[in-house]
Amino acid sequence: MTTPRQRAHQQTMDDILRIAHQQLSTEGSAGLSLRAIARELGLVSSAIYRYVPSRDELLTLLIEESYNSFGDAVEAAEARCRRDELGRRWQAIGRSVRRWAVANPAEWALLYGSPVPGYHAPPERTTAAGSRVPLLILGLLADAELEPSQDDPPMTAALHRELERVRPSLPGELPPEILARGLLAFSSLCGLVSLELFGQFTNTVTQFPAHLDHQLTRLGALLGLDPA
Repeated sequence: MTTPRQRAHQQTMDDILRIAHQQLSTEGSAGLSLRAIARELGLVSSAIYRYVPSRDELLTLLIEESYNSFGDAVEAAEARCRRDELGRRWQAIGRSVRRWAVANPAEWALLYGSPVPGYHAPPERTTAAGSRVPLLILGLLADAELEPSQDDPPMTAALHRELERVRPSLPGELPPEILARGLLAFSSLCGLVSLELFGQFTNTVTQFPAHLDHQLTRLGALLGLDPA
């Protein structure tokens, strides 16, 4: 059971984040202002710092919330596929990444656009939420039980050791070569979506859903997944 005071505090926090998301959409991350949020809520400027002590804390809260919204959407889309339909699961992941980004362009820019000058996201607050979609892709590759092949380009011994070091904490203890495929797939997917949202395909590609599906099929083949 929560007390009326706790409920009032949570409502104010919800309102602060709602207005902050609006600011993010209209002013960008550099334009976030706790004083402006306080004015909109009818608070004296000093009062808002009892809820959010700094602009950096507000950015961290927005990043956490955005990563989790993103993860919820992509996980839900992937979960609707049959577990044995590996290619279809990959397509569902890719399409839902774009769908969320198009619906939340300001939040996508916060997560995957230019870093905010002077701000450093605390890893203990943001890494777990930010890893949800990459881990979903790696879990899919683990389910596929893929093995390295002669098509995998050679990697340096130093890179191999680095990937060996992290793989026990990842789904299925993927071989370094398969882990490298997954990292390429995620970075390629983010790049495709970012180039669309930031207008870099202007006068080149206008059929974005068809373009994405085509590239997802190509990436799926690179990953070693059967077509959807």
